[in-house]
Amino acid sequence: MVQAYILIQTEVGKATSVAETIAKIPGVIQAEDVTGPYDVIVRAQSDTVDDLGRLVVAKVQQVNGITRTLTCPVVHL
Repeated sequence: MVQAYILIQTEVGKATSVAETIAKIPGVIQAEDVTGPYDVIVRAQSDTVDDLGRLVVAKVQQVNGITRTLTCPVVHL
């Protein structure tokens, strides 16, 4: 199982609707509005890194109102 944090910048005023929409996507564990340089932080999981990439590109990035994403895979050192 691969998990990652996805940091999202949105259009002004879209953070809440983006977080609510993303929270409904299968594979998303949590989606929260935040303050700072990013507007939404998502925790997601998938079976493989490739599946994670497909989740981000085909599902998350397609949500209306997103301007930029940064995916940070979780590592266990």
